[in-house]
Amino acid sequence: MTRASGARSLRVLVAGGGIAGQALAHWLVRGGHRVTVVERFPALRATGAQVDLRGQGIEAVERMGLLDAVREKLVDEPGVAFVDARGRARATIMANTSGRGRQTLTSEYEIMRGDLVRILHDATKEDVEYVFGLSVDGFEQDGQKVVARFSDGSSREFDLLVGADGQGSRIRRAILPDGFDPYWRVGIHMAYWFVPRIASDRDVRDTFMAPGGRQIMRRSHNATETQVYFVLREESEEASAIHREPVGRQQEFWADRFRDAGWQTGRFVDGIRTSPFFYSQEVLQVRTRTWSKGSVVLAGDAAHCASPYSGMGVSGGLVGAYVLAGEINRHPGDLPTALANYETVLRPFVDRIQAEVNPRVLRVGLPMSQGAIDAFRAATALACKLHVPELVARWSKEDRGGGWRLPESPVPGSTAR
Repeated sequence: MTRASGARSLRVLVAGGGIAGQALAHWLVRGGHRVTVVERFPALRATGAQVDLRGQGIEAVERMGLLDAVREKLVDEPGVAFVDARGRARATIMANTSGRGRQTLTSEYEIMRGDLVRILHDATKEDVEYVFGLSVDGFEQDGQKVVARFSDGSSREFDLLVGADGQGSRIRRAILPDGFDPYWRVGIHMAYWFVPRIASDRDVRDTFMAPGGRQIMRRSHNATETQVYFVLREESEEASAIHREPVGRQQEFWADRFRDAGWQTGRFVDGIRTSPFFYSQEVLQVRTRTWSKGSVVLAGDAAHCASPYSGMGVSGGLVGAYVLAGEINRHPGDLPTALANYETVLRPFVDRIQAEVNPRVLRVGLPMSQGAIDAFRAATALACKLHVPELVARWSKEDRGGGWRLPESPVPGSTAR
């Protein structure tokens, strides 16, 4: 742990031990601050499906000194195939591994969420105080300090509280005006889980479309497990509410919606009950006018969830942590300036990655009729035959984060760029 001579050391509480929370802790302890991370789960939540790193997110990991560790855990996913009901690939878009241009539907940096969480934890556990099985139930602040009240009845005093508690953030709810809805919805829902891998499961990701705005993706990340994704285009109160129901009810919902979809649906539905992991969510973005109030600030998905379809959700969380830590480290004695700068610097990047999600484009990939599905496959097959996706990716001037550049290192005096 290092600290510039004479700089103030802050007591920082981070609510949420996921990717953004741990990345923030990494940079803050290097700036000389005392960081406590509380996570409501009883142990490190090293679960989840496959995530990717792109553009500025890769650079942020490299500046943390963790890129080699990430490379060791990468999932081999060379491309994405669009298959028919018999599993035959009608079109395949390969990853762009040229080292320039724009990533395609799959990135050259694909990694399981759990592996990335463990890498960040291993890098911070010696310097950060981690407390599992504990959540922030409330807080009071007076302009000088924040008193956090925890789920075990205890309370502690901090200089700064960071809400890194995900898209459903309780910290965000406490600092935004009553009745404000931070969610921007696109009418799409998703569930994912694991099933045993079989011989026909390839490293290439398979994508199958069924009438009714339904899509199934199959990804195999190791020798024994395959990931299943069900995606549904539906705007109904039932679909939006199902993600808050008990897991068994969620599983019934997805099984009912997809039972007649075809392809390998039967195998995937049969495996839903025995999966070691299951998650159901509405695809949405978090959009708020501000990310802080007093000595409380939001980070990661709690501040600016960009949704899985942005391709920049994890990268956005890593970049946001980098920027927030940098401003805190540069202005430890003037948090209002640090938090104001955080929003000024990061907002253009967040606006860019959130704009990558276009509901009209998403609906094209979730056709309602078989005729529209056939037309999509034919157009995609022709584009692949002409190498259009490959050429567009390779010769694009910018990736999804645009030309926005990471600021100087979050650690004052560091030689890292």
